[in-house]
Amino acid sequence: MRAQLLLVFVLIDAVAVIVAGSVAIARARMQTGIEMTASIRLAEFLVSDAASLARQALPAEQFLNALPAQLQSIRHVRIQVKDAAGLPIAASLSADKAGTRRDVARSPTPAWFAALVAPPVQFRDVPVTVDGRTIGQVEIAGEPGDEIAEVWDNLVAIGTIGILLNAAMIALLYVVFGRVLDPLTVLAAGLSELEHRSYNVRLLTPQTRELSIITDHFNALAAALSTARAENLSLNRRLITAQDDERRRTALELHDEVGPCLFGLKANASSIAGATADLPDKGKQIVADRLQDIRGIIEHLQTINRSMLDRLRPMALGHVPVTELLGQLVHERARQHPEISFSFTSGPLKAGYGDSIDLTVYRCVQESLTNAVRHAQPKRVTVALTEAAAQLDLVVHDDGRGTPTNKPAGFGLRGMQERHIRQHKLAAG
Repeated sequence: MRAQLLLVFVLIDAVAVIVAGSVAIARARMQTGIEMTASIRLAEFLVSDAASLARQALPAEQFLNALPAQLQSIRHVRIQVKDAAGLPIAASLSADKAGTRRDVARSPTPAWFAALVAPPVQFRDVPVTVDGRTIGQVEIAGEPGDEIAEVWDNLVAIGTIGILLNAAMIALLYVVFGRVLDPLTVLAAGLSELEHRSYNVRLLTPQTRELSIITDHFNALAAALSTARAENLSLNRRLITAQDDERRRTALELHDEVGPCLFGLKANASSIAGATADLPDKGKQIVADRLQDIRGIIEHLQTINRSMLDRLRPMALGHVPVTELLGQLVHERARQHPEISFSFTSGPLKAGYGDSIDLTVYRCVQESLTNAVRHAQPKRVTVALTEAAAQLDLVVHDDGRGTPTNKPAGFGLRGMQERHIRQHKLAAG
């Protein structure tokens, strides 16, 4: 924006220079024409006056020879004295040379500028008469070179000052625009922070009223986003807590209700098998086959029940060291996927870190293994859990293909992030 504003200023300045230059050239042309006319009239007057004063004291030829020396001080004209026959008098050449020296003494004027400023050349022939007899004539021609050189020198001086002033003005505007637009740079940095979900950023209110309004709205937006994020985190924590509580209740019901019922069915099936001893062989075999099918179904249901209990909530959580729970989980995944090599390592750890932390670590490992198997197609998966500086470090690594960087995080990753944030908040609070 600073560059665009300076460019606009430079363009306006260029237009102003063109307009001012055009006006200056037009006025210089007009003033040069006026000056030429005045100089020619003055020369005519001086020629007539000199003739009237000197013709009684000097002979005609001597007067004509002395006339160029008397008129050589007139500016902006070229004077040539001729005799009665129309031949130039040699003495008049000195006047031309003097005028030429005056022109050369000035700085050279560009031809294009001289062509723009020079007016049409004016000529005057003034006869010199003595006692009613024409003894010669003076040819007066406008010579604007000296005047044009003066105009050019003036324009060069004014242009030089103008260029210096404009350069100083552009430098000053560059600094001023930088000071004025600096809040926009800070605002862009703040928006970048918001883009990276850093909602605690706040901007200082600038002195410019328009920019201060934008900054106030930005701070209000950041505060609203921060509040919304805090509310979302609170809702997520409550949701995770509700999910864990519901899983705990469901696991207890499966363990306390479904498990005993399946065990009772299996015991009754065994009892029925013992009661069929008095049946005929054919009927006994039929009942035995049916009972075997029932036992298979019950065992299958028991396996499903145990798997559901492990997924919902490990029953050994809080009773068995967390390392044994994780080792059992990794071993179970290795049994389910024999084509993948699973390993679990841990440093010196406590038996447990509380129900909430143990469950968070367990769920993170569980979800990480599921993601690795489902998406990465790995050959090897390693799980490492260590404790350092009162902090648990969990690393799950696989040699699979990974996930695209532009793919949004799934529910599993977001769930792990929310569990981590929840434990961090609980530890901090």
